Amino acid sequence: MSLIGYARVSTRDQHPEAQTDALTEAGCERIFTDKASGKLARRPELDKTLEYLRDGDTLVVTKLDRLGRSVRNLVELSAELDRRGVGLRVLHQGIDTSTPGGRLFFHIIAGIAEFERDLISERTLDGLDAARARGRKGGRRPKLTETKLTTAREMYDSKRYTVQQIADTVGCSRATLYRALDVTKAS
Repeated sequence: MSLIGYARVSTRDQHPEAQTDALTEAGCERIFTDKASGKLARRPELDKTLEYLRDGDTLVVTKLDRLGRSVRNLVELSAELDRRGVGLRVLHQGIDTSTPGGRLFFHIIAGIAEFERDLISERTLDGLDAARARGRKGGRRPKLTETKLTTAREMYDSKRYTVQQIADTVGCSRATLYRALDVTKAS
């Protein structure tokens, strides 16, 4: 029966030391660490962790959000661990699925975490809708202004300049220039 740790940081700029220190202090014999967004389906170190775990082992993480992408993902992962005889311990939330109370608490916390994520997503969409209603489109501003586009069209139609020369003059890439010229031809 071994304690196996899993840590994850979302970006390359973040450092996993706080998580790995907590996992070491909890008594983990081995710790796997991913540097990837939780939304990504592919987390190679989590896959290695799951392969490494044996019946009677306990997977230890610092927080639930380090382990799963959604409540469904967390519940499926917990069910798989349970089926394999592997426990799950979450240090900061005090969850230990080797007990009935721990399993109940796990499902409650996972549901609240997904609810919170959905609320954030809903508020973001509401904010985008409000911005659109005020005339804001979002996304990058067009590289070519109307003046630059007119200049590019005149240079292109004169057939005296290469596409690269035109792109350098108006300050964009050749691909952007081609897209812009095709749009203006169609209109």
